[in-house]
Amino acid sequence: MKKTVVVLKGYPRLSETFIAQELLGLERAGMSLELVALRRPTDRKRHPVHDEIVAPVTYLPEYLHDDYGRVLRSFLRCLLRPGLIGALVAFLRDLRKDRSRNRVRRLGQALVLAAEMPPGARWLHAHFIHTPASVTSYASLIAGVPWSCSAHAKDIWTSPDWDLRRKLDEARGVVTCTKAGYDHLRTLAGDPVRVHLSYHGLDLQRFGHFDGARSQRDGTRPGEPVVILSVGRAVPKKGYDVLLQALALLKPEVGFRFVHVGGGEDLATLKDLSISLSLDDRIEWKGPLAQGDILKLYREADIFTLACRISEDGDRDGLPNVLVEASSQALVCVSTDVSGIPELLQDGENGLIVPPEDPVALAAALKRLVGNPGLRHRLGAAAEWRVRQHFDHLSSIKQLLALFRSDWRSETRS
Repeated sequence: MKKTVVVLKGYPRLSETFIAQELLGLERAGMSLELVALRRPTDRKRHPVHDEIVAPVTYLPEYLHDDYGRVLRSFLRCLLRPGLIGALVAFLRDLRKDRSRNRVRRLGQALVLAAEMPPGARWLHAHFIHTPASVTSYASLIAGVPWSCSAHAKDIWTSPDWDLRRKLDEARGVVTCTKAGYDHLRTLAGDPVRVHLSYHGLDLQRFGHFDGARSQRDGTRPGEPVVILSVGRAVPKKGYDVLLQALALLKPEVGFRFVHVGGGEDLATLKDLSISLSLDDRIEWKGPLAQGDILKLYREADIFTLACRISEDGDRDGLPNVLVEASSQALVCVSTDVSGIPELLQDGENGLIVPPEDPVALAAALKRLVGNPGLRHRLGAAAEWRVRQHFDHLSSIKQLLALFRSDWRSETRS
């Protein structure tokens, strides 16, 4: 198989286990990978899956002025590359529409990537169609190495259409993980056949099967609160302010404890909000945790919830992997009808779905589940069945391998 360089925004990242799981699956299927990251890791912890990936990792200069010597040497090495002129033309075309330092940084990182391309590399693949794909597309032109891309959520919905159109026309193939993203990208692509839908599967062997008994807690007995769990970064698109307002509506008559896992820039604000809503004595803020610790919480909780929304800048989730993870443990989920979430959860069949930005509706759905353990167990079991039937990562790995091979064959013919 062709040696493939995978370009990532940052690596490793706790919030991107779906990428790490995919990389490991591709390696185990025989692909030769090398990883290139635009940022060094900031998380203090790692998931076990990161330690199983054997591909070497190279870090590009995050800020050009911090390693200007490396950037200058890369530029000099690329001077004789026939593709440099084309890359500079593409960069100047993009700069006219995006006059930012970030645009210049992308070119500088692309020069380093092209100059330091691992020996034998025959393909580039970017994870995320915004910044990583920009760096990859410029490097592709310089080095003469074809590229493809995986698009996810924020990168699709916060990128301008002109930028998406260019990348969709230049990439040999683009894979995305929700029907909503797939439909949007196909409307922008000159050749819609290049856009492919592939759900992020879950490594069901790693997660195992929860064969314990879910609790009969119903929120009426003192000292036995129903445990409501959420895992996600404290950022606007996750809707945690809406979730806290919903929990405040439950407080007078329902016994519950809310457990949050994750970091994020809005965490301090959310903690202040919980105090103002008189919820602080019912909330446990766990911070970022490794996957094994989160799995234990899935198995101990009674309800999982995520109040996803479309934020003011257009950012939104695709299909949050934590919903798939929680469902795999027969844990009933309550979420919103944003992006790809209804592609996993069908309201009243294997979970509950409410409109975004609606704390009253969310509180009603939570209250319904809190007081009805039998309903929780039935919906949770149905959710687990759906994940095991349709979201096994082995299926997604096979699909990705087939797409790569198809792109490689078309490149050979051209």
